Amino acid sequence: MALAARSLFALFLAVVAGFAVPAVATSASMVGVNYGRVADNIPPLEKGPSIVASIGVGRVRIYDADPHVLHAFANTGIEVIVTLPDRCLPSMATDPNEALVWVRANIQPYLPATKIAAVMVGNEILNNANDTDYALARCLVPTMENIHSALASLSLDGTVAVTTSHSLSVLAVPSYPPSAAVFRSELLPFIRPLIDFHARTDSPFFINAYPYFAYVKDSSQVALEYARLDPGAPSITDPGSGLCYTNLLHAQIDAVYHAIAAARGESAKRVMVWVSETGWPSAGDPNEIGATPENAGKYNSNLIRLVATNKGTPLMPGTPLRAYIFALFNENLKPGPTSERNYGLFKADGTPAYHLDIAVPLQNDPPSGEGSDEGSNDGSTLVPVGGSSGYFGFSSATGLRSHWQRKMKFLLAFAVLAVVVSN
Repeated sequence: MALAARSLFALFLAVVAGFAVPAVATSASMVGVNYGRVADNIPPLEKGPSIVASIGVGRVRIYDADPHVLHAFANTGIEVIVTLPDRCLPSMATDPNEALVWVRANIQPYLPATKIAAVMVGNEILNNANDTDYALARCLVPTMENIHSALASLSLDGTVAVTTSHSLSVLAVPSYPPSAAVFRSELLPFIRPLIDFHARTDSPFFINAYPYFAYVKDSSQVALEYARLDPGAPSITDPGSGLCYTNLLHAQIDAVYHAIAAARGESAKRVMVWVSETGWPSAGDPNEIGATPENAGKYNSNLIRLVATNKGTPLMPGTPLRAYIFALFNENLKPGPTSERNYGLFKADGTPAYHLDIAVPLQNDPPSGEGSDEGSNDGSTLVPVGGSSGYFGFSSATGLRSHWQRKMKFLLAFAVLAVVVSN
């Protein structure tokens, strides 16, 4: 019996060690990418997962719930955020059954083969230029509530989160310094219940943040190195908070944190701000200064390194930065200036648009369904960020705590069994 107890205890220690020592991962594996498809010349869908994996990225965001895309990512281990189109909000906000039908058709059949981590309800709904009477904005939170309830009724709310994304124009002007940032007053009736939803479901508040836009708008005041996230760029101190900012992306994120706190106070402390889109164009019109392959490569390489440190912003150092690069491909059918068609990491033929200074694994190791304990590619240990649906910890039911709670329950049960055997 004593020998059995010693053997069981040795196994227990091995299990603990397995939980406690994060695996080494490449920097790119901690970043997502937006897989836009406003193009008629990009590689076929079946090649998408291998191109994503070729740079070590283990998660993507798509702008619909296309079944062909979801099938393409099945059994790849790559996490997927799907999007509920804007046009669906008016009817789904008032009809919970329609939300349930949509979830049954677009989410449930693909799990668990396709690792759907979240549903993004619309894109920049609160900034929709056509929503002049805020009819669509009024539908946002009710739709999110109905989607969440539909997921809960199918026991999927602990696997698939519900969220939405915003441009930085939800902030009042000026939004500098970060400590002075607040939301536009006319949006507060929609943003306050949204913050409450995120706090209650442990889902992140997503923003589309582009330091490039600030640089091209006023390059005389915004240093290229600061916007490009260059290490060693001249820092700027927020006179309101005393915090020092070494890059513009951190300042933009913290401006949103300050606005959330100003809008909702105590409940805002539970809300995480993540970046749903960020990037830098590799080409542009003559007036789009800085849109070059060199700057695009440096920005995205610096972003990947910044995320890989698993550290937060100056205001929220304990909340690791999470971001999705825009975009996977150059999309030739996007309207607007030339830059809009040149945000891709890859050209239409599937070759890199520019050099990325990152380490790519011999075999991509995206996160498992039980979460991922990741480390940086320099061998340093990173804080595990679990969650029932994978790396980003999208768990509407229990949030970032659930992953480690399950592990600790297992360890406790194992310890009790060891005591019983030893007696």
